[in-house]
Order: sequence, then C-alpha cells, then structure tokens
Amino acid sequence: MNTRNAPHTLAALILLAVLGQGLPATAQVNAADLQWQSAADLQKVGEAKLSVLFWDVYYSRLYTDSGSYQRGQRPLKLEIEYLLDIKSAALVDRTRKEWDDQGLSHENQEQWLTQLLELWPDVAQNDVLVLELDASNRSRFVHNGQPLGIIEDPDFGQHFVDIWLAPTTTRPQLRLTLIGEEDS
Repeated sequence: MNTRNAPHTLAALILLAVLGQGLPATAQVNAADLQWQSAADLQKVGEAKLSVLFWDVYYSRLYTDSGSYQRGQRPLKLEIEYLLDIKSAALVDRTRKEWDDQGLSHENQEQWLTQLLELWPDVAQNDVLVLELDASNRSRFVHNGQPLGIIEDPDFGQHFVDIWLAPTTTRPQLRLTLIGEEDS
C-alpha cells in the first residue's frame, strides 16, 4: 500500500461510510444501479396531463421498446413531471388510495408503501419522477436524473403502474391517452 495516499484513502472511506449510514437499504445506490439499462432507446407510447378542477397536477409519459403498450411488457418507463409541489407522504398516501379505489391488493403492499416513503423525496414544480422496469421486473426510481433506489420485488412494478395503466384505473381517459389509444 502506498503510505503517501493512505490518509486520502482513509478519509474517502470514512466519508463514504458516514454518508451511506443515513440511507435506507433500498435507497443505497451501488455499482449495479449505475449499469442499469439505458431507457434512452425506448419509444414514447403516449403522454397525458392530469388536471383536477382548476389545477394541473402532472404530465405523465409512458415508454416501451416497441412504442406500444401491453400489460407485462418490459422494459418500461413511466415518467411523471410534476406541475405542483407535493410532499412525499402525500404521494405515498395517494398511491395507497389509488390501489384501494381500484381494489388492488397484495400481501407486500404495506412493505412497498414503506419503501416508497423512504425512497421518494418531496417534489417541486417541474421535478420529474421516473419508474423504470427492467426485464427482470426490478423497479428503479429516478428523481431529476438521479437514481433513488430499487425495489427488487418482481410484483411491485406492475402493481404500481396499474394505477395508470390497468382498465380499472380511476382515470380511464388518462389511461387511454397514456397507452396511445386516444390523442391528448
């Protein structure tokens, strides 16, 4: 070992250890995360804007490798560009409500909601939150281009995108536009 660089190496290791301690296990980014398949090759299927009363809430965009959507298709990317400031707890509560309203349930649902609360930041106007589903059904979240973490449970991703993409969605018009069956 080069003793001249030892203090720098030790300082770097201490810094990494200290910075990583406050992160939940699902939010720690490792080398495998950095090698995630690029979603740049995916084609846009559709884009839709959610408005509630007088407020524009978000734009959503769906991408697949074929440019069309079929349930279970991978890879898949769902991108949401927020038009309002929203607290992460409110996003998680809304996720729970959407699953409840659609009658979607899963034995791991509470665990997933806890993971989402750990992963998701508060979002501000123009922030972009992305879910990428790979061929192994791993779910990676990205916020403004920065990886947040991965949910490894292969059931989570489809359960989550069903909020927007299932025929039972609470926003059927948004779904049709997002999956490219109707123009926005």
